[in-house]
Amino acid sequence: ILQGQKKMAIFAKQKQKSDNSIPSYMKIVAVEPMGISSERAEELARKYEKKGCELIVFPDRKEDEATLVERMQGAEVVMVSNIPLGRNVLEKCPDLKFLDVAFTGLDHIDQDYCSQRGIQICNASGYATQAVAELAVGMMLDVYRKMTPFDAATRSLQGRNNILGRELCGKTVGIVGTGAIGLRTAQLLKVFGCHIIAYSRSQRQEAIDMGIEYTSLEEVMKRSDIISLHTPLTKQTKGLISSEMLALCKPSAIVVNTSRGGVIDNKALADCLNQGRIAAAAIDVYDTEPPLKADNPLLTAKNTLLLPHIAFATRESFDIRIDIILRNLDQYIESKQR
Repeated sequence: ILQGQKKMAIFAKQKQKSDNSIPSYMKIVAVEPMGISSERAEELARKYEKKGCELIVFPDRKEDEATLVERMQGAEVVMVSNIPLGRNVLEKCPDLKFLDVAFTGLDHIDQDYCSQRGIQICNASGYATQAVAELAVGMMLDVYRKMTPFDAATRSLQGRNNILGRELCGKTVGIVGTGAIGLRTAQLLKVFGCHIIAYSRSQRQEAIDMGIEYTSLEEVMKRSDIISLHTPLTKQTKGLISSEMLALCKPSAIVVNTSRGGVIDNKALADCLNQGRIAAAAIDVYDTEPPLKADNPLLTAKNTLLLPHIAFATRESFDIRIDIILRNLDQYIESKQR
């Protein structure tokens, strides 16, 4: 264990093996801890030493390019969650061949450059399906029952002041994106007695079997009491929920975003909230990772519940995530044996 100035690395001793069943020396770097404890890192270092590998796990998260380049030097494999890895970093890491991404989305990775360089990318799809779905529903409940403002009122020695909340039961919820998280959110909402409609680029039989009604995005925006976003950020979905789409919403509608900040025009959303053209919004993702800049329009928008990107972050999901990225790593090492 090496320690110094807020950083530590767990090293498996470099060791060349004569056994042809294992690959030659391979350097593996986790540029951040990703929920891996120092004890687990030591255990993993011993495991991968037997495979002819050196494992380095950094226990702190640094996003500046200079630090990332320093940490990734000489690594064939890099493990990372949602720290942006652009061309400026990747082109300075000539030994890199495999990115083991501990995250579902890949929009923070320069995938075009990786494709040009032949760098393989593998994500951790599915690790936070339950976590994100539960938070999406929790945010809906918070907005409808005004839990956050009532907490503040109670601490200010106030009462209910005749304010009424609303119930999920009987509401029409529009799911935008019926991937695993969108479908799990729909399943939870059906237990509350919600009617589910959806828009997605492709229709899934599983969703139809659940009784989900597929329709156009315009119809979802018009008919929904709650619009819940669950689509990845791509060139096609960037700005999908535009000012024109928001203009179709009911004045009583609320928007919940636990997908990616860039899917929605957040300036247009803030304008709609301040002008009373929609009732409320619950947001966990933004155009940039929190902490937000002071001029972010959502910070001063009315009737907003703002969270610092926590949907994926549960003890259970992180345990699943570690298992997935280690499985991806093992499969990569095994592929080098063939």
